[in-house]
Amino acid sequence: MPIADGARSSVHTSRYAGVELGGTKCICTLATRADDIVDQRTIPTGQPDETLPVIAAILQEWKDERDFAALGIAAFGPIDINPTSPAYGRVLTTPKRGWPGTNLVAALARPFTVPFAFDTDVNGAAMAEICWGSGLGLQDFAYVTVGTGIGVGLIVHGRPTRGIGHSEIGHIRVPRMTGDDFTSICRYHDDCVEGLASGPALLGRLQGRQPQTIAPDDPVWDPIVDCLAKMAHALVCTTGPLRIAMGGGVLTGQPHLLGRIEQQLRISLNDYMALPAGGPYIVAPGLGHQAGPMGTIAMAMMAKKGAFA
Repeated sequence: MPIADGARSSVHTSRYAGVELGGTKCICTLATRADDIVDQRTIPTGQPDETLPVIAAILQEWKDERDFAALGIAAFGPIDINPTSPAYGRVLTTPKRGWPGTNLVAALARPFTVPFAFDTDVNGAAMAEICWGSGLGLQDFAYVTVGTGIGVGLIVHGRPTRGIGHSEIGHIRVPRMTGDDFTSICRYHDDCVEGLASGPALLGRLQGRQPQTIAPDDPVWDPIVDCLAKMAHALVCTTGPLRIAMGGGVLTGQPHLLGRIEQQLRISLNDYMALPAGGPYIVAPGLGHQAGPMGTIAMAMMAKKGAFA
């Protein structure tokens, strides 16, 4: 799925629909480009039989009243994104109760006779950032969201990584910071980044304190910075993104964290690999909270051009 030139164009006459399915909310977007949102609606993520019919009804309304040329569906994972797989379009082993096995493509894409794209929410956000945001023009780029979970949209040579599945870099196992005996919140791994540094992990570390009240120099941030810097080290040494954008609820409102993570990354690399010059390497997403929703629009635009595969 190369990043199509048309996805970066500022001139579009067609409307595109997108659905971002998140752990707590789903965002439906109708737009022609990043700066021209025709309609956008948010619904809570309940059980599949409650949530999907509401989304399908919104899409049908848009199709009937305004029309759209293509559809992008970006979902929390893990999901099956292999079109040749019998489970294509389904949610896999998510811890979100009621959702494993749900066929998102059948429920949301098949009813409409338009080209569609299906991928993870973080891959979609990464594509949006390449088209319109902090990764503009880059072919090797990583988008990280640190919230309910930790997801990484990883673009290598203009395509999201593929293989046995999409990237699950939030679940790489990292050496714990000396003295960190926090019990991982991940039910699969005792020492993965998500288990130690996600939003629920932060809340567990705070023991009742609220994140917005925590000072920048509070020691609770040290293991969060340590884990995310080690994850960035792994990214640099494996796929070498030219830039890493980090967002999500844990980092929003804590601008000091990005600089600390980059500083720790540079210490960790110890001059073995040189990061690109000319500015910060770890940055905030250029599209802010719209990176995810606009990812679905970028995906739809690529599907329309036949560039999504």
